[in-house]
Amino acid sequence: MADISGDHPALAGIPLVLGGNVFGWTIGRDTSFAVLDAFYEAGGRMIDTAEGYSNWVPGNKGGESEAIIGEWMESRGVREDMRIGTKTGQGGAPGALDPAKVRQALEGSLERLRTDYVDLYYAHRDDGTTPLEEVAGVYGEIFRAGKARELGASNYSAARLAEVLATADRLGARPFSVLQPLYNLVERKEYEGPLQDACLSHGIAVLPYYGLAAGFLTGKYNSAADWAGSSRAFSLDETAAHGGWSVLAALREIAGELGTAPAQAALAWLRARPGIAAPIASATTPEQVTTLIEATHLNLAPAQIDRLDRAQHQGAA
Repeated sequence: MADISGDHPALAGIPLVLGGNVFGWTIGRDTSFAVLDAFYEAGGRMIDTAEGYSNWVPGNKGGESEAIIGEWMESRGVREDMRIGTKTGQGGAPGALDPAKVRQALEGSLERLRTDYVDLYYAHRDDGTTPLEEVAGVYGEIFRAGKARELGASNYSAARLAEVLATADRLGARPFSVLQPLYNLVERKEYEGPLQDACLSHGIAVLPYYGLAAGFLTGKYNSAADWAGSSRAFSLDETAAHGGWSVLAALREIAGELGTAPAQAALAWLRARPGIAAPIASATTPEQVTTLIEATHLNLAPAQIDRLDRAQHQGAA
């Protein structure tokens, strides 16, 4: 099982995963290359993507992010240095994790990424219909074939994660050793509690997504009017509705005390949580990469963590 200390074999470099959802969505090829170059030069080695990124953009069909990452790795000659995580089953549609579909999806990802293996392959969502014996079996198969060096689950409940782990154990198959849940200073219900307990008891490395709550926790917004009409408006509305402004006020205070940015303090809080191996965060400029990298060197005092926790509880009440 995974070592949640950060020495998990799917991880490398600094304790930060660069989110690839923006590649081919909010930034194009050239800017994506600049972001990836800055991340690599700063010591970043792990990138998160998915076959579906970014099929929500008009004119896109999915795979755009993987294709950009693959072209960048090939052009820079850095494939062996990198740790690439990708996913299939984005929407959790019935039958999305059928073994034949998983095999086909992985081959498509490998082609776009210009590689013959991925370092981490996720079930993006539990489809709720494919028998877990088949899910555990096909993921174990691609691990044995060397096409995926580690296996992960994203957006799984504690109960279903426990079931699929027990199924893999019964079959003698490689289990999921990484979990990618939604988790940040504002959105805490999905991970904290039974899911966190399950990850700790099984030694599962946790790589949370939306670590900056779709950019809300960067501190760049002062009211909902600031994001009106943006591509992330729905996510930002959700964050604000769940006590985001109260958390952001406390985050800004603590960042001011430390002489750092709110985004850095938010990621430092995540890194300090039980079970977290590394947060996932996206950047759309090289300068933003620098901010993210600096967060890996920041440690909050227990009193500061308590203040952020209190602000979240008050805001959610």
